[in-house]
Amino acid sequence: MKLSLLSSAMLALTVGVSASSQAADDRYVIQVDQQKKGIVKALAKQLGAQIHVDGDGFIAATFSGKDLAQVKGLLNNPHVKLVELDQPRHLMSVYADDSGNPMTQQVTPYAVYQSQANQVSFNPNAGIKVCIIDSGLDRSNTDFDWNKITGNNDSGTGNWDDHGGPHGTHVAGTIAASDNGFGVVGMAPDVDLHIIKVFNEAGWGYSSDLAHAANLCSNAGANIISMSLGGGGSNSTESNAFQAFTDAGGLVVAAAGNDGNNVRSYPAGYPSVMMIGANDANNNIADFSQFPSCSSGKGRRVTTDETICVEVTAGGVDTLSTYPADMATASSLTADNAFIASSSMENSGNASGSTYYMGTAEAVDSGANGNVCIIDRGVISFYDKVANCEASGGVGAVIINNEPGMLYGTLGDANATSIPAVGAAFEDRATLIAASAAAINIGTSDFGFMSGTSMATPAVSGIAALVWSQHSECTGTEIRDALKATAQDAGAPGKDDYFGYGIVKAAAAHAYLTTNGCNGGGVTPPPTGGDITLSLNGVKSKGSKIINLTFAGLSGSNVDVYRNGTKVTTTANDGAYADSISSKSTLNYTYKVCEAGTATCSADKSITF
Repeated sequence: MKLSLLSSAMLALTVGVSASSQAADDRYVIQVDQQKKGIVKALAKQLGAQIHVDGDGFIAATFSGKDLAQVKGLLNNPHVKLVELDQPRHLMSVYADDSGNPMTQQVTPYAVYQSQANQVSFNPNAGIKVCIIDSGLDRSNTDFDWNKITGNNDSGTGNWDDHGGPHGTHVAGTIAASDNGFGVVGMAPDVDLHIIKVFNEAGWGYSSDLAHAANLCSNAGANIISMSLGGGGSNSTESNAFQAFTDAGGLVVAAAGNDGNNVRSYPAGYPSVMMIGANDANNNIADFSQFPSCSSGKGRRVTTDETICVEVTAGGVDTLSTYPADMATASSLTADNAFIASSSMENSGNASGSTYYMGTAEAVDSGANGNVCIIDRGVISFYDKVANCEASGGVGAVIINNEPGMLYGTLGDANATSIPAVGAAFEDRATLIAASAAAINIGTSDFGFMSGTSMATPAVSGIAALVWSQHSECTGTEIRDALKATAQDAGAPGKDDYFGYGIVKAAAAHAYLTTNGCNGGGVTPPPTGGDITLSLNGVKSKGSKIINLTFAGLSGSNVDVYRNGTKVTTTANDGAYADSISSKSTLNYTYKVCEAGTATCSADKSITF
């Protein structure tokens, strides 16, 4: 994360903790004659049912403690066409946070499952320590073992255990939050931490601050340095400090950056530092994750170095972690007394009443007076929707996403509304629109969400600590290599600029080191075609560049050809392909060939002309 954007990013990325509940198994859909629906509803209520949905030609109701056969018997009525289970539906994602409120129970963030951190036990006797260079860790959050945390005060930024904004506390929770029955759980629960506070709310620091901090981390006996920060331009003093830490056997981890471009950020761009990108819960690259090339230099001086670009990624989108006390917001939403997952947007408080569907809420509507507004996303801003609801006399607002998934958002810095407003998932739209009543509660919390490569970086730092605790005889570079060798390939087959080697996997790295030892043969790009060879030859013809690829060792009938990480064609496996490029500039091109439709590829080969 760029230093100049740190404060604004912290403000913009704070969204609420959602509440949910398990789906009921005694809820049923009853298809009815529309004209006689009132008779069936009255009968259901006489039988003790709770009506949830009053739809066109059907109702949905819970018959507590009764199975399907019993309900069919009770509703043996000529106006009832069919009784069937009301099947539960849930948000579709590969990984998800546990449901529940972290203020009262323990919630495991999705990235723990995605990275397999829940499959490896942290060894507290290994003596692993992580040094976090950030904005401090606030002592008000109780989801840490404070006996295992030390730090350095700074005359400019203040005490290390007073927060300089929530960023540092959020980062620390992803690494080390306790496995204690409430809050969240970190990648390496209760690992020893040392905190260096180089930022305050202003969000600024300098390369000299980081160089000094690296020395303090070393003096504190840290094995890992974790930095969710960055900026433009290299600095030799800073670079030398991190190189010295790595040479002494340590591991330095830093964020790739959040500008969604191919700019190289520092300190992540130094060879001694492991650069981390961010993915989401569906194994997709985050749209903000920077993706610098592994090549540097110009013309014939171009060199390729995999240590100056993204090496692995981890979960960094909508990451739940620790906050300073009461600095996050938590929301609860019910519709006809059933919990609905939600995300707080603005304005703490409570609101309850009948529901009123306002469409996209583009104008004041007197029908909303005294009611909870149910609003579709789209056309105008979230703020304008909530403002129109409040101007109509609405007591609260629920804005429903217009695409699958939860709606996370805020009402902006100029928010002047006062009614509580929450986001909801598109999957719950029908339930919310059909509900007759709703209740919203927004309060403060010690746990909240942030997004960024800033969130992916502590995930990798914690995973490294977790794996290293089981293999304490290894060096930091050997842990770094094991994480790359066992990452789950994502994006383009093989290593690419966005994911690097892929999504980091703790259990796979642990197994790799157990089988191969610390010197496990180095990094093997996953997966590889060890016998696949590729050679390049470039010529110029009539203003175009022709790059002739010669390859062997592929077994399929077709071959995928990649240029600079992007597939350019699928061609016959006849041992050769000519790639024509119209650019007149002197550029570097990196190629690989793969078995068509697979991740079995040659090593990267580069050519400059």
